[in-house]
Amino acid sequence: MTNTNAPRLITSTSVLAVAAGLTALGLSPAAAHVSATSTSTAAEGYAQVTFSVPNESDTASTNKLELTLPQDTPFASVRVKPVEGWSAEVTEEQLPEPVRIGEGAISEAAATVTWTADEEHAIEPGQFQTFTISVGPLPAEGTTLVLPVTQSYTDGRSVAWDQPAAEGEAEPEHPAPSLTTTAAEADGHGHGTDDSAGETAAAEEASTRASAGTGLGWAGLVAGLLGLLAGVVALVRTRRRD
Repeated sequence: MTNTNAPRLITSTSVLAVAAGLTALGLSPAAAHVSATSTSTAAEGYAQVTFSVPNESDTASTNKLELTLPQDTPFASVRVKPVEGWSAEVTEEQLPEPVRIGEGAISEAAATVTWTADEEHAIEPGQFQTFTISVGPLPAEGTTLVLPVTQSYTDGRSVAWDQPAAEGEAEPEHPAPSLTTTAAEADGHGHGTDDSAGETAAAEEASTRASAGTGLGWAGLVAGLLGLLAGVVALVRTRRRD
């Protein structure tokens, strides 16, 4: 007699085995959501924030992404890193009231960043893409920046990753990417894109000084050798006269 339940049993066992394996790795079948990582979280500094966007559909591709930026703690500077096949648009809006940042105040700031794919570069099923922005200065230490993202698909469906996570509670179904600022660094800057130019210039200056120092060292060595040679010649001439 054929056991018709065997295929179902094997399938169920396989699913459970995969789920158990993911759990052992600290993952879960529902863990594939839009997330954000930052090169720095230091208050008053600049940072590159990268959003990792997996395509969770089996039949449609992701062709649009809209990021909402905080308006209560706005960024004075927002820059977008190009992504091949995707256009990016930064939309600015008037703030309810001016916000003081550093020694000045701003009355308008970037409110959204929207990426749109062309027909050949949408994120297909089983794929993911990353999107990076440079922002700053970051607000005061301990500020949680919630960065909601709406992911749109070619079949017209959209998913809003906008649910804030609460400490001590289970992760929501569609958590919003977020980061929390830390203490300002000693030099008052983070390690974002806007600081890299200064660091590069400093490195180049140090290299130039080192090269100059090396050149002076060789010049001194040559001068010393010439002086020694002149002394030897003078000594030989004196002995010949004697």
